Amino acid sequence: MKKLKIYLDTSVISHLDAPDVPDKEADTKRLWEKIKAREFEAFISPVVVAELEDCPEPKLSRLREVLRSVHYSVLDTNDEVTALAEQYSQEVLKKKSFADCQHIAYACVHGCDMIVSWNFKHLVNYKTIAGVKAVNALAGYREMPIYSPTNLVEGSEDDV
Repeated sequence: MKKLKIYLDTSVISHLDAPDVPDKEADTKRLWEKIKAREFEAFISPVVVAELEDCPEPKLSRLREVLRSVHYSVLDTNDEVTALAEQYSQEVLKKKSFADCQHIAYACVHGCDMIVSWNFKHLVNYKTIAGVKAVNALAGYREMPIYSPTNLVEGSEDDV
């Protein structure tokens, strides 16, 4: 069976060290174990790398350490990513967050199967998902599901 290619936005990695939201941290760590076991192919972008660099110490060092514990790839920037991100910013998120538009564009252009995020304000919500679906249909890209880590790992354990 083909492994799912998942794009991790910055919020997912940040929640690996989030004691203030223990449920989200626990679900993120469950996802991380699946990534460690190579059940998924994990991808991030230069936007994620730059956003992580804004984390204060000692959190930044802890996040770098957990990133080293898994196999992931950093996606390339190209004109197609830039153009698609601009289209999302004009038609979906209305310039609210260009970085979020870039996250979506990287995942779509590079053929990821889904985006995983804790960003319910800009990404994991009906309006954004419907808008991305419409833009992608017109631009020739496939649908891009956007899920929280909980959605991805929920029900994947053997409950029987």
